[in-house]
Amino acid sequence: MRAEVCCNSELSFLMEAHDGLSAAIAKRAGFKGLWASGLSIASSLGYRDANEASWSQLVGSVERIVDSSRLPVLVDGDGGFGNFNNARLLARKLRQRGAAGLALEDSCFPKMNSFVGDRHPLADTREFAGRLRAVKDTVADDLVLVARIEALIAGHGMDEAISRAHAYADAGADAILIHSRRSAADEIHAFACAWQNRLPVVIVPTKYYRTPISAYRKDRISTVIWANHSLRAAVSAMRQVCGRIFAEETTASIEPNIAPLDELFDLLEYNELATAEARYLQPDDIDH
Repeated sequence: MRAEVCCNSELSFLMEAHDGLSAAIAKRAGFKGLWASGLSIASSLGYRDANEASWSQLVGSVERIVDSSRLPVLVDGDGGFGNFNNARLLARKLRQRGAAGLALEDSCFPKMNSFVGDRHPLADTREFAGRLRAVKDTVADDLVLVARIEALIAGHGMDEAISRAHAYADAGADAILIHSRRSAADEIHAFACAWQNRLPVVIVPTKYYRTPISAYRKDRISTVIWANHSLRAAVSAMRQVCGRIFAEETTASIEPNIAPLDELFDLLEYNELATAEARYLQPDDIDH
């Protein structure tokens, strides 16, 4: 994860995962690292991205993502689920479950998804810097620590974003995630120019997806996160399939357009179980 996030020489990409299956699919596609999305994990559990899912539910989902993919996973930890103490507890539990990195945003608890509404109060800069220091003191370099700045989301402007970035760098962050809800990447470009890569920059182009990747390379962005696309693709596909099955009262017409069971068995390595049985189960064990 440190090679993926903390290197400016080559642009890297992290793919969203929200459970073991989406993690396995992302790995099969070729991604070298994953983003455990707070929005996607909460949604997959039937919760809103407003700290309705607990930190323990997040940690449990991350464990399945790590186990299923065996890839480095950067975890969306929201604001740390409270103060410095909650944040360092979250970091310690994520380290125990095999996460490779933690992103914390400077929002107040409970947070609201960055793209919902206009009310996004920010944490005090010094208080949030304390959260970052607490995490760094707890996990040291075992987790890559990414400080996510919501100043542009909250409408506070570029000067505030840069000021916070410097404070979070001083507090021990390994990288800065700058977030924007605009449909063009002008704020990202302006931040990169002003920041001058004091620390690597991570971005989430959910809204400004039309910007060519070459622009990020020119700005020396370190990492692009595709933050919620597997979940959104699943929602679209499941809605269509459920609607058709309900209307047609048969699956005959949809079978050619959905994944065969053999693909599912392949993704989750059912063949490994057969190999293990041949190695570890004796004939008497099988008979009885």
